[in-house]
Amino acid sequence: MPGKSLKVAVAAVVAAGALAGCGGQTRVGSAAVVGGDRITVTSLDRTVRDWRGQFKDDPIANQIRANSGGLAPDLGGQDSETDMQGALSLLVNFRVADRVARRAGVSVPDGLADQTAALMDQRGGAASITLASGLPRSRARDLARFIATQTVVMQKFGADLDNAQSPLTQRAAQQWGQLFQQTADGMHIEINPRFGRYDPAKVDIGPVVYKLSSAETGTAGT
Repeated sequence: MPGKSLKVAVAAVVAAGALAGCGGQTRVGSAAVVGGDRITVTSLDRTVRDWRGQFKDDPIANQIRANSGGLAPDLGGQDSETDMQGALSLLVNFRVADRVARRAGVSVPDGLADQTAALMDQRGGAASITLASGLPRSRARDLARFIATQTVVMQKFGADLDNAQSPLTQRAAQQWGQLFQQTADGMHIEINPRFGRYDPAKVDIGPVVYKLSSAETGTAGT
């Protein structure tokens, strides 16, 4: 892959905020189960705790997030559950992306993830971009791999990554989004109700919506 093409792809993802998942009953101690892969509550708690400590001391990460409308606006605030939802959405979507690559019949070499991370360093720093996305610095390579996966899959769909405005690129982006949603929908993603519900159409975790009975709402017989 030409370096210029990858640079354009990384710039586009960073400008959009990098990233932005039906839950059943999860196993005890699980924050999520994704295609049989378990994310524990303990690991999620540690991830978010590390992120909070690092994010508040990184002015570049704060600036990136403030300038990127695609990033969750509440990240870094006082809402603990929102922080957890944001981080868990990313961790879930990393796993979905791996499945998307397999469905698309492409591989993501380690060298490409390294190259993507290097280009992220040129765009403000891979660590700071990762913090701006809602994860600690230790997850920078996971984010780089996600971006590299999107790049490879979009190329498979015919994207011209030297031109983000190209109809070919825009169509490939739509195909990536559609395949991502279809893949997520078929993975039977289970989210601990404490953290919300994964919506495959939005590919993120939102709050659980509780439906009141007709007796509770007073609408019976209307």
